[in-house]
Amino acid sequence: MSDTTGVDLSGLVKAYDIRGTVPDQLDEDLARLFGAAFVETTGAEAIVTGHDMRPSSPGLARAFAEGAAGRGADVTGIGLCSTDGLYFASGALQRPGAMFTASHNPARYNGIKLCRAGAAPVGQDTGLREIRALVERWSADGLPGSGRAQGSITSRDMLGDYAAHLLGLVDLSAVRPLKIVVDAGNGMAGLTTPAVFRDLPVEVVPMYFELDGTFPHHEANPLDPKNIVDLRHRVRETGADMGLAFDGDADRCFVVDERGEAVPPSTVTALIAARLLTDHPGSTVIHNLITSRAVPEVVREHGGTPVRTRVGHSFIKAEMARTGALFGGEHSAHYYFRDFWSADTGMLAALHVVAALGTAHGPLSSLVAQYRRYAASGEVNSVVDDQQHTVAAVREAFADRDGARADELDGLTISTADWWFNLRPSNTEPLLRLNVEARDADTMARLRDEVLAIVRA
Repeated sequence: MSDTTGVDLSGLVKAYDIRGTVPDQLDEDLARLFGAAFVETTGAEAIVTGHDMRPSSPGLARAFAEGAAGRGADVTGIGLCSTDGLYFASGALQRPGAMFTASHNPARYNGIKLCRAGAAPVGQDTGLREIRALVERWSADGLPGSGRAQGSITSRDMLGDYAAHLLGLVDLSAVRPLKIVVDAGNGMAGLTTPAVFRDLPVEVVPMYFELDGTFPHHEANPLDPKNIVDLRHRVRETGADMGLAFDGDADRCFVVDERGEAVPPSTVTALIAARLLTDHPGSTVIHNLITSRAVPEVVREHGGTPVRTRVGHSFIKAEMARTGALFGGEHSAHYYFRDFWSADTGMLAALHVVAALGTAHGPLSSLVAQYRRYAASGEVNSVVDDQQHTVAAVREAFADRDGARADELDGLTISTADWWFNLRPSNTEPLLRLNVEARDADTMARLRDEVLAIVRA
């Protein structure tokens, strides 16, 4: 994309980040303009940047820094890092930040996650719309002078500080020796895991720690069951106490127990919430509307206040800020902590699970059993051309169901005392996404199939 004249960024600038294919949608010329627009929009005098292991990331990060410095901002580049490592730098340095990553997307993608000082999110309603408008205008008319002196570009290693900060947030002093298999998926957890676990009484069995943005072994998306097959096998093979899988930029963490069975993110959310509420009774915990019903139950049982939100980290972060919440969790394995600038960090979530298991008498499967109370379908996607009509048909079919309540906080949720389901449209594809939960597997399966029969009719 050497010629950005009249560029249309509608396919590149998403709801809360910038993401597309390289170089046809995103290249260094465009990254340079994004850097300039970021400084122009935030008014920042200094920013911090970081990047993942994708082949295009260092060049894009460098170009962004050049654009930012050209508008007068001093840029500190922390180099290779996880997304939560960039959030740490933004919080510790109190500077706006830019992380170059496309998370779990395939190798041909890259993108930019932006935040204000203190890791405060930047989305469509908090600056991203203005940044897009500036880049589109400048790509057509040229970049005007800023009237500010050229900023500096320097480098700083913050990996050790990041690890120390996380370890200071969790009491690991009484943890017994554990064996943990960690699948980094050739992503940034291959860098951060050794730094964080170095001095813990934990034998780490590494899988795919080599930083390789072409993802030679599997996609770095642990929510897809096929991507944790190797991890599950290795846990059983080595007799490990648990397994951890991270996505490409290591801001999400997925857990498997000693049997190699997946521990749902809702269960991890409930476990961490219970731990944190022990020390902070009365606090608020955020969960999205397709998180298990067990989460708000556990929060209340431990003296906390659950708050339900729409799906998506921008909504979680907004509620974290509005309520001063202690913690937030999503079905997608994003975990948000007030002590981490209310940002999401997979590694801190992993440390809480390690601390809980390391001070428990039994295996992980026994520890989490108290938080696994319902049968869930997982997300079931259906291609639907007329989403609105289909959702209306489902609503009508369940309108007179005994004891059923409907709400439309995000898509359609129908709930009774024994079950609930949520049907919501994708923002980017002609899909309807169905999640079902019930007191037992048979009820869940019958309800799932009943809804799908209408959706796919």
